Amino acid sequence: MSRLLPALLVLAAGCASPGEQAMTAPPGTFVLKARRLAEEKTLTWSAKETAVIVCDMWDTHTCQGAAKRVADFAPKLDAFLKRCRAQGALIVHAPSDVVKFYDGTPQRKRALEAPPAPAPVEIKRRPLMPEKEGKLPVDDTDWCDCRPKCPVQEIVKKGWPWTRQIAAIEIAPEDAVSAEGKEIWNLFRQRGIKNLIMTGVHTNMCVVSRSFGIRQMTMLGVNVVLARDLTDCLYDPAKPPYVSHDRGTELIVEHIERHWSPSFLSSDVR
Repeated sequence: MSRLLPALLVLAAGCASPGEQAMTAPPGTFVLKARRLAEEKTLTWSAKETAVIVCDMWDTHTCQGAAKRVADFAPKLDAFLKRCRAQGALIVHAPSDVVKFYDGTPQRKRALEAPPAPAPVEIKRRPLMPEKEGKLPVDDTDWCDCRPKCPVQEIVKKGWPWTRQIAAIEIAPEDAVSAEGKEIWNLFRQRGIKNLIMTGVHTNMCVVSRSFGIRQMTMLGVNVVLARDLTDCLYDPAKPPYVSHDRGTELIVEHIERHWSPSFLSSDVR
């Protein structure tokens, strides 16, 4: 993998101890410590064969707590995207339901114009697969954690409130915009993308279930990692297992690690 690659993405599996110094990345490389429970292995990726998907980072939400958390980490995600983009990774912005906002832009055309590519499995939304992963570790049937609760049903009756991706995240000229798994797969085949970093929200729903999400992309044979500090779940601590919202997100990340893909911290990309 070292021959003639202008940029490499190195994933060292396993967790470093708190006192362990960060790995040093040679110029033009990413060195990431990827975690997958007890499994340990090192992966070396070409940055030019790597994409980052930004999942559903909308400008608002039916749950104001969820919208605030997105706004809180959006600048951190934008900084991460800038670092990945500078190394040559493809950035795909996937704001489901509001892609029409970007009609006519070069970034939207880039995804639409990628030639159709055959796929090893049907590309579609992939909800929970009990036969493979059992059930989720949190009860997310009533996911608004605000007090008082947001009037979600009343808001939805007026239409989904989100209109675009949050403005704090730049969509650069060389990026792509699509929230359709088939379009993104076509783009990946056109660009020779083999590896995927998933970011965005919400971890227990869209990030894992969308037609471009972790389940589907893993089933397509793409190498996937989740940026665990650039995601958030929808979970109300008043529901089982009665843990904090942050712990609920950690449990979902651990579930993904166990059944689907490793995760890493975005700070590893410098």
